[in-house]
Amino acid sequence: MNLRLKAWEVPLRAGAGAFILNSGLTKLRADDDAAKQTHGFATSAYPALDRLDPRLFVGALSAGEIALGAALLVPVVPAALAGAGLIAFSGGLLGLYLRTPGLRQERSLRPTERGIPIAKDVWLLAIGLAFVADEVRDRWRAKS
Repeated sequence: MNLRLKAWEVPLRAGAGAFILNSGLTKLRADDDAAKQTHGFATSAYPALDRLDPRLFVGALSAGEIALGAALLVPVVPAALAGAGLIAFSGGLLGLYLRTPGLRQERSLRPTERGIPIAKDVWLLAIGLAFVADEVRDRWRAKS
């Protein structure tokens, strides 16, 4: 993996990293009602999460967001590794979007008003894919 930070990565890492870190830090202060609401939303799309206590779930989600946000903001974490984390994280968010009724227009991927706050997270997937694709391209070029 390439540990050299490229100029085009800086604004993407800073923007996504600060956004995700803030989200994780905010969840650290979630009260019981907020934890139940977040947990309920997640379990509607991922029923297996119902076994987890809402506070434990939000604590784990918070820790994951803080770790991912920090990985994006710390330039020594390889972009491909941070990108893989972004792909996994955004995949979960987009899964919520696809599985939750009322977030998409009927028989469409287009969001409803309620779906826009989650559908917009597709930009996180795009950033993650760009980081990983760049690493794959660099390795391919190095072999040529």
